[in-house]
Amino acid sequence: MKGNNDIIGIGLESSCDETAVGIVHNGTDVLANCIFSQVDLHSEYFGVVPEIASRSHLEVINALIRKALQGAGISFKDLHYVAATNRPGLVGSLLIALQSAKAISYTGNIPFIAVNHLEAHLYAPFLEGNALSYPFIGLLVSGGNTAVYRVEGAGRMELIGKTVDDAAGEAFDKIAKFANLGYPGGPRIEKMAETAREKRKLFPKILSDSPDDTRFSYSGLKTAVINFMKENPGTPLEEIVYSFQERALELLVRRVFTAARKQSVATIVVAGGVAANGRLRQLLEEERRPGETVLIPSPILCTDNAAMVAGIGYRYFLQGSFSTLTEDVFARSQ
Repeated sequence: MKGNNDIIGIGLESSCDETAVGIVHNGTDVLANCIFSQVDLHSEYFGVVPEIASRSHLEVINALIRKALQGAGISFKDLHYVAATNRPGLVGSLLIALQSAKAISYTGNIPFIAVNHLEAHLYAPFLEGNALSYPFIGLLVSGGNTAVYRVEGAGRMELIGKTVDDAAGEAFDKIAKFANLGYPGGPRIEKMAETAREKRKLFPKILSDSPDDTRFSYSGLKTAVINFMKENPGTPLEEIVYSFQERALELLVRRVFTAARKQSVATIVVAGGVAANGRLRQLLEEERRPGETVLIPSPILCTDNAAMVAGIGYRYFLQGSFSTLTEDVFARSQ
């Protein structure tokens, strides 16, 4: 049990194919981080099936809430606020966490906070001992999102650049599907790329180096890779996926450092599922200059989780920025 000046919040997450409940103390201390992954439910479809996802969220969320409370050694009466993701994501899935959070808020008479899933991801490194300092440049890269933001504070995110077509993680998944590597594609491509011997550059650099070009684009690269595999069946697959991964990750690194240096911001946060990629972490470290800081959460906090939701919820709690029980869900981040 925490003292009277301590703030404990619970976060709920169900935006896509992970159901999660997290409990955080004072915005930094993770007391519980329970995640149920639906990968096995969707793997045969090589992607998330919305109806299956929402049904699974509904089936497991109450058990996860109980598990999180027990793991943290607290009860509902010890909570000071409840936060839940309400955007962006699959509408049917988002509703599960949102409605559960509203029920906790109403019955416990505690503040309810609706959270932007993308903003929550960019808060993840601050749950692992990194001091929170604004502003920072945030790179959010996952199966559904690839974008760079300037973050000035809770609720204060300025979009600098985003993908004009596929997200980076989506391209990984589609190429893995074509190559019969399985789902999700990112970890499988990363593992296979490590076995490449010649490490050839089979595909050209994506987009320009101009500091005014803030776009990401992966559709053309994805098509080029698939066409190459069709036309060159004798080329070792590990060489192909290595070259693809290098080009895909190089653009992420180039764009985020260009944005940070142009805006004279020394701290970069990289988050989202693709941030778990070991080669991306290596490339970021190689590009980092003295005086620059790159923060990346542990792999468990790169995936969708609710500790990050509870964490950013704490910042809203301090501001007194609460949501009403009429808050809705949104497929996009608005």
